[in-house]
Amino acid sequence: MIARLRLNRAAAHALLIGGALLMAYPLIWMAVSSFRPPFELGDPSLSVHRPTLANFAEGWTALGRPFLRFFLNSALLCALAVAGNLFSCTLAAFAFARLRFALRRLWFALMLGTILLPFHVTIVPQYVLFHQLGWINTLLPLVVPKFLAVDAFFVFLLVQFIRTVPRELDEAAEIDGCGSFRLFYLIILPLVVPALATTAVFTFIWTWNDFFAQLLYLNGIDSFTVPVALRAFLDTTGVQQPGQLFAMSVLALVPTFGFFLAFQRLLLEGISTTGLRG
Repeated sequence: MIARLRLNRAAAHALLIGGALLMAYPLIWMAVSSFRPPFELGDPSLSVHRPTLANFAEGWTALGRPFLRFFLNSALLCALAVAGNLFSCTLAAFAFARLRFALRRLWFALMLGTILLPFHVTIVPQYVLFHQLGWINTLLPLVVPKFLAVDAFFVFLLVQFIRTVPRELDEAAEIDGCGSFRLFYLIILPLVVPALATTAVFTFIWTWNDFFAQLLYLNGIDSFTVPVALRAFLDTTGVQQPGQLFAMSVLALVPTFGFFLAFQRLLLEGISTTGLRG
């Protein structure tokens, strides 16, 4: 019986490992191909006969600008997006979870309804608005909405987390003379750090990997972010030297992996406790 259980467990682990390797193969192949010379790029195997760093050196300046510029543009955009979501979504979630105001349930339902609204519906009106404001080819169309709590998913996530905080703490704080803002800053905010980490990680990853919005609003090469710059390889050297595209793509993955690993513990804690009622 014990031998059969061990055999089943070994088979399950082997199946999971095989599936994981199968899913990761394209990513591993891209990383390996970034070290290949041009004449080896068609090889589907994961071996490199003549490894080289030329793809990284040439790809770094292939677009006429150091690729560092695009990394800095993406880093600035992500930092502002994370700060905006943490600031606005946390305040909005606190209001929905703790404050009493007219039509609170209706506004909360409307906020959740925006999650179901296809983003294609708002593309044209938003572009016209930002064009009239003169914000095209700047980071403003990508950053300013983040400070207005437009990401309903994060508002909902934070609302559910704040609801796990016992209301007795609110009552004790009010007895001590705390108003709404002091209650939020001194009581609620320190207790929702895991949810804040979840919001920060997902905002960073989604913003870093976002291609459509950045392609729509950023037209000049000096304002390109990493996803838009990678797309530009297909218009210049991508067809002749795909190794350069692979090399820059590998570098583009490093920040997202690093950010995820840095906040992994808080992220998992936030996901596991969100939605539970205290």
